[in-house]
Amino acid sequence: MSEPLIVIGNGMAAARLVEELAKRALGRYAVAVIGDEPRLAYNRVLLSALLAEEVGFADIELKPARWWRDRGVTLRYGVRASAVDPIAREVTLSNGTRLAFSKLVFATGSQPIKLAIPGMDLPGVLTFRDIDDVNTIARAACARVVVIGGGLLGLEAAYGLAKARAHVTVLHLMDRLMERQLDARAARMLKRAVEAKGIAVRLEAETARIIGNGRVEAVELRDGSTMPADAVVVAVGIRANTELARTAGLKVNRGIAVDDHLETSVAGIHAIGECAEHRGCCYGLVEPAYEQAQVLARRLAGGNASYPGSVLAANLKVSGVNVFSAGDFLAATTGAEEIVLSDPGIGVYKKLVVADGRLIGAVLFGDTADGPWYLDLIRAGSSIERLRDDLVFGRDLATRVAA
Repeated sequence: MSEPLIVIGNGMAAARLVEELAKRALGRYAVAVIGDEPRLAYNRVLLSALLAEEVGFADIELKPARWWRDRGVTLRYGVRASAVDPIAREVTLSNGTRLAFSKLVFATGSQPIKLAIPGMDLPGVLTFRDIDDVNTIARAACARVVVIGGGLLGLEAAYGLAKARAHVTVLHLMDRLMERQLDARAARMLKRAVEAKGIAVRLEAETARIIGNGRVEAVELRDGSTMPADAVVVAVGIRANTELARTAGLKVNRGIAVDDHLETSVAGIHAIGECAEHRGCCYGLVEPAYEQAQVLARRLAGGNASYPGSVLAANLKVSGVNVFSAGDFLAATTGAEEIVLSDPGIGVYKKLVVADGRLIGAVLFGDTADGPWYLDLIRAGSSIERLRDDLVFGRDLATRVAA
């Protein structure tokens, strides 16, 4: 008889876990996937493309309904898991249904952070996290929209809105865009590229309050200046969805605490993706979630896999521009050296960070084709001395010369 396994969450991490399980342990588990959203799992990375009408929902759907059926997975989407009883091994759904489990996986993702400022509850203040947000934001097209947050989500929302003919201004608290993924030079190039698409950018701009009488009318900054706005999109970060796990008595810090086996403080209950905290780190990126899903699937299939953590990397298309970063791209490691190739005229910038004869970090702007190769070198931690002279020129030249 198949062992009942419940996955709470129907996002990218959950879909990858089921895919990996199907390869390794098809039939061993009776899998049920529970999701709040009333739709199949989809690729959140493409939400800006959906907003810009460059793709349709069918293009971002991860797996069709038939794929789930063919693997014997029970999908319960459009319904929320409201309680977990670790002792009775039971999940209660918002419609009153109770499901028994032997193994349970939290893949509950995250939620957007809201600013603690006046006016956040006004109609017209929006977030950018799921398809419902996309549909709401799309209705603000052709209007004056202020996007608070110059990280990935904020720039993606701004790009989609600009493509939909809205007049967009991005406000960012920090001194450069995407400071978690880019160094200062790459961020300056990104700012120019964003502005070339008709998007205004204000850096070191702290929002004081959102003004409106029954609806958003303007945004006021700490310096006293105001910006007219018909809508405001808040994209200042995400917070792990942990409340369900917390009320179930699991150990929760910033995320649901897991060990190297991706198991929580309760045996047989696991967590992966944006809701999980491993060795004090909540990643908030897709690739670590996929790595965790693969490790957990191997363990659930009877293997001895362990998760050591992930090398932080981002390989993205931001506002139509390719950017990549990985590892210690700011060269914070003692003794680190930087190898730089820059050609602003064609919009290409590459910086590689080397320490002790190893590649430890990289930033690429414009031409990111060799990003995955650089990431492999960073993860391998092996010597790059024979490649060093030509490393910044890319894989083809570096490996051909070193051969």
